Amino acid sequence: MGEALAMRPSSSPYPLLPPPTCSSRLPPLRCFVGLRCSAPRVQVRERLNSVAGIGSGTRGCHGRFRTPASSAYQPCPRAIIIRNDNSQNADFPRNYSKREKKPFPIPVVELRRRARQRMKQAEGKPKRSLPPPKNGLLVHRLVPEAYRVYNARILLINNLKRLMKVVPVKGCKYCSEIHVGSDGHPFRTCRGMSSDKRRGEHDWGTTLVEAIFLPVEAYHLEDRLGPRIPHDQRFAVPRIPALVELCIQAGVDLPEYPTKRRRKPIIKIGRTEFVDANEDDLPDPAPDERFKEPLLEELPDDEIIAPSSPEETAVLAEETLEAWETLRKGALRLLKSYTVRVCGYCPEVHIGSSGHKARNCGAFKHQQRNGQHGWQAAVLDDLIPPRYVWHMPESGELQKELKSFYGQAPAIVEICIQGGAEVPEKYKATMRLDVGIPSSLREAEMVV
Repeated sequence: MGEALAMRPSSSPYPLLPPPTCSSRLPPLRCFVGLRCSAPRVQVRERLNSVAGIGSGTRGCHGRFRTPASSAYQPCPRAIIIRNDNSQNADFPRNYSKREKKPFPIPVVELRRRARQRMKQAEGKPKRSLPPPKNGLLVHRLVPEAYRVYNARILLINNLKRLMKVVPVKGCKYCSEIHVGSDGHPFRTCRGMSSDKRRGEHDWGTTLVEAIFLPVEAYHLEDRLGPRIPHDQRFAVPRIPALVELCIQAGVDLPEYPTKRRRKPIIKIGRTEFVDANEDDLPDPAPDERFKEPLLEELPDDEIIAPSSPEETAVLAEETLEAWETLRKGALRLLKSYTVRVCGYCPEVHIGSSGHKARNCGAFKHQQRNGQHGWQAAVLDDLIPPRYVWHMPESGELQKELKSFYGQAPAIVEICIQGGAEVPEKYKATMRLDVGIPSSLREAEMVV
């Protein structure tokens, strides 16, 4: 009976596809290849053999199909490839909840992998000396950059005060929301006091430059390699803007904020202990004017003069936007060499290799940490928060029903754009300039 079944010919006029011979858990190919009723199986098999290369002698392995070199895609020589580093449209920056810890710039798993790789490479080799600024010396190539960042910050604040005389900026009286325009936006996003009675509507009023360019402060260290600030001395150490402290540690000399400048590298006597080298054999330090630049001063509010013409406003807006870009690029270069820490739960920033010990963290579940900060590596937005606001369309009016069609931009960039400056290429993705805004709600409902 078994031999009769084995010798029985197939009732189908067309041969079936052979099952895969490799040790794969995939079902036979005929089980998941869609066949039309009008197409014979022989034609389908020939097409599969020519495309996937699974004919006689070229069977795939482990369920993978290998494409022959003759059928590989070859680009047309006449094709024009347009490359752009900035995407057309991008999502808005994520707003993290107060109950959520900030993500690490580099995952902990990657940090451990890099540490194991460094230990493996340094095995059997003599220890190398610490490079600056870890050895207490300055990075001389970054001293001019520190002066440029310091002056760019002062110039940015002075120009923003002048631009706010002609470009209206509104701020909510009950929350930290701001809007660049004559009237506030109509979106119900207020979470301040008595917001439930107002159904989330903002109560708009005037605002200051501190609401646009956030003043992030940090402790001033007379010795950036000295001991950590204890909790008992948290009120004895002065607090200054974090950018100013970063510039001071990078080489900017301010008489009102003295700091220790070493001329010889430190001598390490332990993992965390060191002693200063003897500098008695060196001559008295002479003032070095090679890298220094004249420092600007912040103007008081009563000396701020508004621009007198639209042309002057446009020039001032371009200068302000250039100062903003200079500030962020220079601060990013300084961050790559000088260590800056930020708390993973609150916006506290510390300029130094290790954070301070002041237990003044009031973020979510600070009782479990006894008020101690969770220090981690800082990014540029921790040092210079951009404060995104809604971008005003060409119509000059925002409708709450069309909220998903509007874009956002940093507040300083939006002020400069409304002042007459050109839109930078890097901010066009979040501003959604290429998105067509419907003229009515009915037209918006028709958008797929």
